[in-house]
Amino acid sequence: MTVDVTMRDMLEAGVHFGHQTRYWNPKMAPYIYGSRHNIHIINLEESLPMFRQALNFIHEVASRRGKVLFVGTKHAARDVVREEASRAGMPYIDYRWLGGMLTNYKTIRQSIKRLKELEERLANESLLASMTKKEVLNLMRAKEKLHTNLSGIKNMGGLPDVLFVIDVGMEKIAIQEAIRLGIPVVGIADTNADPKGVDYLIPGNDDAVRAIRFYCKTIADTIIAARGAADLVEAKHAGEDAEEIDGVEPKKKVVTKKKAKKSKKAADGSDADSDDLPEKKPAAKKPVSKKAVTIKVDKSIRDADAE
Repeated sequence: MTVDVTMRDMLEAGVHFGHQTRYWNPKMAPYIYGSRHNIHIINLEESLPMFRQALNFIHEVASRRGKVLFVGTKHAARDVVREEASRAGMPYIDYRWLGGMLTNYKTIRQSIKRLKELEERLANESLLASMTKKEVLNLMRAKEKLHTNLSGIKNMGGLPDVLFVIDVGMEKIAIQEAIRLGIPVVGIADTNADPKGVDYLIPGNDDAVRAIRFYCKTIADTIIAARGAADLVEAKHAGEDAEEIDGVEPKKKVVTKKKAKKSKKAADGSDADSDDLPEKKPAAKKPVSKKAVTIKVDKSIRDADAE
């Protein structure tokens, strides 16, 4: 179940305040209610259902253990993005989007590996004691540079499943890379932004810290709720599987005994019963041929004549 969002929540966060009318983008006209004191007012009746749709999508992704990359490099969004993404256990970019961060992730992965190696070396006191101050200083500078750009995605472990962008106008490169790789984009678009390429558009104020915190906190809460529900389902299935395993008795091995051949004499030496032994049939006599009888008679006659 996603986090419930109301129009009052959006009004209190100042989501409905847009940019000055002279800086507007005509592509955002369907989401503009009107203007007041040369400031465009965003129509929350359009923005609220679109925000809920985006939350439902993020809830679905998070329940499948998907990764949502928070992107907010503008000064007003950095701290909020870092705090809320860390609270939800998600990766984030809060300083600068490096070109090829998604499309050339193989190289970025090598930089992340280098960052982890530097952190391990700087944590080894015995190694630092054997190095000069200049060598240690160079390691610290290299580590600090990589940490500034890559600390938020150090444990991402691969490409994200969703990109959540605070300012779609400022993060054009990130959106272009996501489009190229087929990664869905959830983005906040103010009245001066071009919403092209954003799969789940949320029309709203992307400059005020209060509005940015509202977006990030709501999405972080949705991710946490989805993860918690997924954990409960997995625990329930694990318990059911364990009960099934305990309830099944192991199959007994069936041993087939060969019938012992009956011997003429028992093992103790006594004669076997004659009734148990099969009767032997008398051997059949071979028939005597007529030729053999004739030869035998002739021989007896010759013997008589000789006498």
